[in-house]
Amino acid sequence: MKAAILEQYGKKSSVRIGEMPAPELRDDEVLIQVHAAGVNLLDSKIKNGEFKLILPYRLPLILGHDVAGVVVRVGPRVQRFKPGDEVYSRPDDFRIGAFAELIAVKEDSLALKPKSLTMEESASIPLVGLTVWQALVEKANLKKGQKVFIQAGSGGVGTFAIQLAKHLGAFVATTTSTANVEWVKQLGANIVIDYKKDDFEKVLHGYDVVLHSQDSKALEKSLSVLKPGGKIISISGPADPAFGEEIGASWFVKAVIRLLSLGIMRKAKLSNISFSFLFMKANGNQLREITTLIDSGAIRPVIDKVFPFESIKEAMEYVETGRAKGKVVVNLQGTWPC
Repeated sequence: MKAAILEQYGKKSSVRIGEMPAPELRDDEVLIQVHAAGVNLLDSKIKNGEFKLILPYRLPLILGHDVAGVVVRVGPRVQRFKPGDEVYSRPDDFRIGAFAELIAVKEDSLALKPKSLTMEESASIPLVGLTVWQALVEKANLKKGQKVFIQAGSGGVGTFAIQLAKHLGAFVATTTSTANVEWVKQLGANIVIDYKKDDFEKVLHGYDVVLHSQDSKALEKSLSVLKPGGKIISISGPADPAFGEEIGASWFVKAVIRLLSLGIMRKAKLSNISFSFLFMKANGNQLREITTLIDSGAIRPVIDKVFPFESIKEAMEYVETGRAKGKVVVNLQGTWPC
């Protein structure tokens, strides 16, 4: 099958389109013909080698963490899906590979795609949708009337998080650049801070939750935004010791994680604030919850650009600039004979 192949780690490395064996279909998996795939910064971070300690992939590797397509075949233990179903997923770690003609996905990580969305729109949802759901619903237990600060409101995670937080009844603050202030307000944010003009830590106070997705400086500044008992949930690091236990890391990796998170954990504790790291997991049940919200009109996808699959390298480079408003998707339909 045709696929975008990564042959070596490194910032100067890039994927190339070539031939790879079709994925082996396990008993509990569904084989999907890929119609569209979301492009995420996570793909570039894996390419650069930033996750080698916690995600030791073997090369050559097919990247791609968001998929929408049509079921071609199902394993003998699969009960909920059949050939011809239109589905979407964030594949499990070590079973990624959406930048290809075919991908095998665990039944438990799969959901029927929203009826109201195109394949491209559906492919933009799983990774950011599950990240936000697991951060705001699972970890933060965000309630009506609470105040949440969502960093980078015009990005893929930010655009989804604003909409879900508003659906949950929260008061939402966010940051973005001057050009996007009014646009982000239209997504539902109550307060939008232009980071080119103002410092968020001087404006925001008494918040219940911070969804952190930026650098370490923004992480430390976020402590002053929260009230005692508040929660910071970080999706950009540092990983916390609980994460090391969760992934069954080696003693060495656990020691590295403990060392890297020591500073923020201490500062958070002194301020009576809970700090936790989130590395989202594939989850078909949660994706079905998200589908219901989308088809009800509570949440809509936000797509910046759709690239043809032949331009996957350019699509990844565009995501790396950090300027995308919402998600970037590659369209594989029509790239090769079905």
